Amino acid sequence: MLPEFIVPETAVDANGTSEVVELGDAAGRMLLLTLGITDIVEQESLDVLIWGSADGEDWGEQPLRVFPQKFYCGTSQILFDLSTHPNVQSLRAEWKVLRWGVGSMTPMFKFYLWAEPFAAEQA
Repeated sequence: MLPEFIVPETAVDANGTSEVVELGDAAGRMLLLTLGITDIVEQESLDVLIWGSADGEDWGEQPLRVFPQKFYCGTSQILFDLSTHPNVQSLRAEWKVLRWGVGSMTPMFKFYLWAEPFAAEQA
């Protein structure tokens, strides 16, 4: 049930997926998604994709929403209109990390992903 963390603040060094979050009465509504990156190393990137499912089993072929690729600490927000996906009852996040350059090739990001219903009067 929203609002809640899709990804609580987590340190990652490899690609992964979050736990499933049930939408409850937020299904079919507009959501505000906030991605916060609180720690990184240089020369790396983070991609965060949002997947939706009607039954918690089939996540489809394509993510429903994608954050622009990130390279630095900070927060960014995107709107996610679930009215265009009326059957979606649950969400999960997927992240992909990449490191290049010199030194250790192991990426390290500490980030969180927060989801909350968004009302037009918030704008």
